[in-house]
Amino acid sequence: KGVQGWQYRTPMWRSMLADAGVTQSMSRKGNCLDNAVMENFFSHLKVEMYHRNRYDSVNVLMQDIEGYICYFNNERISLKTGMSPVEYRASREM
Repeated sequence: KGVQGWQYRTPMWRSMLADAGVTQSMSRKGNCLDNAVMENFFSHLKVEMYHRNRYDSVNVLMQDIEGYICYFNNERISLKTGMSPVEYRASREM
């Protein structure tokens, strides 16, 4: 029986998240595709933004992450769709 991620299931951790207003999301056991979309996003974020910079403060890092999210959703063109995520979503709603 695996214990992967046990520290994220402890009452203390869950209480800390609740106090901060954070909703925890974890993959179901044996279903690695649950978080595939977010893992893909964070892979791009690390390669395209994080590893290219040095951050002297958490505030600067947070500002860059917010800027990258805006860029990723509105401007970054996906090779698969030829559109940004916002454009793709809008095209699917028509």
